[in-house]
Amino acid sequence: MGELGKETLVEAALRVLNTADPFEKARLGDEVAEKWLKGDITIPYHASPETPVPDRPARLANVKLVSPSEMPKLGKAGSLQSRRAIVHSLVHTESWAIDLSWDIIARFGKQESMPIDFFTDFVKVAQDEGRHFTLLAARLEELGSSYGALPAHDGLWDSAIATSKDLLARLAIEHCVHEARGLDVLPTTISRFRNGGDEETAELLEKVVYPEEITHCAAGVKWFKYIYLRSKNPALDSDFEVSDESEAEVIQKFHETVRAFFRGPLKPPFNEAARKTAGFGPQWYEPLAVKAFSTE
Repeated sequence: MGELGKETLVEAALRVLNTADPFEKARLGDEVAEKWLKGDITIPYHASPETPVPDRPARLANVKLVSPSEMPKLGKAGSLQSRRAIVHSLVHTESWAIDLSWDIIARFGKQESMPIDFFTDFVKVAQDEGRHFTLLAARLEELGSSYGALPAHDGLWDSAIATSKDLLARLAIEHCVHEARGLDVLPTTISRFRNGGDEETAELLEKVVYPEEITHCAAGVKWFKYIYLRSKNPALDSDFEVSDESEAEVIQKFHETVRAFFRGPLKPPFNEAARKTAGFGPQWYEPLAVKAFSTE
């Protein structure tokens, strides 16, 4: 416990990460988020050494894990079997998104001396991901299935391990590549559920998940900019503005980071409108849609 026995946000984040049951993880995460946002938890971290962040969060063994190449095709939501498979995949992704959000708080917040706004932004992301998991898992039950009924892969956490010592890389890969990819494909997924007659899932994705995922990408873009610009100006305030010249430098650093930590080019087509709302235009990602050459 932190000062005067009060739990810090990092200590609470570690409790979430060390909770194996995904439903309890989501519930506990929501409870911790509410405490932070209401001011019941006020200390982000304690000056004394914290408990180590686990390399891999606690998880139940009831979800059969396979490599991404061994994952069965999800289909296009035209059949009940396909709709179950797609929702199961989304539930699994959201379960990891909960861990990723609390992990970035616990792993990097103190280590990188991040401002309070960083903690608050990712607490909000974590709370959203928990809500998405809970709502999608409930929808999966309504479709006659359950989380763990189908195989899944852990590609998201593989990326987390690869970026566990570099906050710029974590922000770039998890939030500006993987999460932005979600923005690219969600409109098509929503249309497929609607065309397959599943209006309830389409509405859940369109009205809840999609708009909130845009804000998660925005958090990644914002804090990527901050970390890079603070390396040039250590006195940088979290309420910073970016000049055109600085933006060009940030984008160049983003390209370097993605090419160092992400294998292969990004896949178009891109959801330019959603990405623009999240704070990054085509100059951020279009150059990454082609293979890098050593002559660049």
